[in-house]
Amino acid sequence: MPRPIWSGTISFGLVSVPVRMVSATQSKELRFHFLDKRDLQPIGYDKVRRGSGEHVDSDDVVRGFEVDKGRFVPLEDEDLDRLDIELTRTIDICDFVDLDEIDPIYFRKAYYLEPQEGAEKPYRLLVRALEETGKVAVAKVVIRNKQHLASLRAWNGTLVLETMYYADEVRQPEQADGDAKLRKPEVEMAKSLVENLSADFDPSKYDDTYRKELLELLRAKAEGELPPPAEEEPEGEVVDLMSALRESVERTQKKSGGRKRARKAS
Repeated sequence: MPRPIWSGTISFGLVSVPVRMVSATQSKELRFHFLDKRDLQPIGYDKVRRGSGEHVDSDDVVRGFEVDKGRFVPLEDEDLDRLDIELTRTIDICDFVDLDEIDPIYFRKAYYLEPQEGAEKPYRLLVRALEETGKVAVAKVVIRNKQHLASLRAWNGTLVLETMYYADEVRQPEQADGDAKLRKPEVEMAKSLVENLSADFDPSKYDDTYRKELLELLRAKAEGELPPPAEEEPEGEVVDLMSALRESVERTQKKSGGRKRARKAS
């Protein structure tokens, strides 16, 4: 079980629920090291002064903020003690909203919230209330010296807190419409293709095939057994959009029929 990274209280109305926070996800990304190519020995990270290259011991390193160009202010632990302790130990619920009102682009990282000893009943009460109303809470919480916007929802009988981006942290995309004119038959055909490829979401059927192949390659290289390079795919031909859509719909109709029958049977 992962170690708690934060403990505090969920606060909504006059109700308080003491909880502890643990990471809900873990990255399976392969991590590489920097090596000296002469003998493949790992290269360590050294703390040096930018101006002189002089080594600095870890005990002499402090956090700081650049308030003006070249002017830094250190941040000490006692400075953090001056902040409102309630702010740094409370998940303060602001509103309750429908989950589908929050676009996924706002979500950052998920954490499980577990009840502290003696807080099981109010914890279960909040879980049940969220489950039966279908609502999620929008809250603010301070984690690692940064205040986050967050959502709080019930999932599999557990409270899940997901940190979120603030509105001014989400960049607006450039419009990519150009001069493209869509014909109604093209739109209808595209919708049919989406319907044919639709299925119930099952996260267990997706896996990181690139990571698996990369790991197999590294293990084979370690044994001196490199596989032959993959053949390059021929460049795709420029085809008529409507023809491509029609062919795609025809190919997926059989598959979609099987999926629909399976869903009805279940």
